[in-house]
Amino acid sequence: MMEDAHYQEKYRVASTRLLGYDYGQSGAYFVTICTKNRQPYFGAIEVPNGHWDAAFLQPSMLGRKALACWEFIPQLAPFIRLDAFVLMPDHLHGVLLFDREAPENSTPIQNYNNRFGSQSLNLASVLRGFKSAVTTYARHNNLEFEWQARFHDRVVRNQHELERIRAYVSSNPTRWQKEYDNGEGLFR
Repeated sequence: MMEDAHYQEKYRVASTRLLGYDYGQSGAYFVTICTKNRQPYFGAIEVPNGHWDAAFLQPSMLGRKALACWEFIPQLAPFIRLDAFVLMPDHLHGVLLFDREAPENSTPIQNYNNRFGSQSLNLASVLRGFKSAVTTYARHNNLEFEWQARFHDRVVRNQHELERIRAYVSSNPTRWQKEYDNGEGLFR
């Protein structure tokens, strides 16, 4: 305990996780994962004929691999269905639907359930596997690449919130220039 006394909890990073929530249970999870220092490893935003409403990511080799790894998640965890997703030059947003018990084609949004259970094949382990696969590919192909430590998540509480998140995710490329003009990013 000498270490704890020395640092007096000064260097601990507060968890953003919902206290007591089982991140392996059925539910919808909105995640954001960024590259280290917001480096644009995944490609560049293309703007056809200057129309930002039609902007899209032109993925790099690593961006294409990140897309393939995301699409592969249900192969490793069959209880997960992919929902809204966007890959940007320096981050991604995605919604993962954990559906351990519900019938096929239902949306597993439920009232908040504060029960704690096994943490294997939970949100953190699935995203750790995804990040590891992309990193391994980059290393094997001598590509410069690093993830930001951790990820941001939000437990989606209801259908209305899910619809708002889906709209946000799908419109992300169209906001790229505005966000960077406002100083939110490093590159233009």
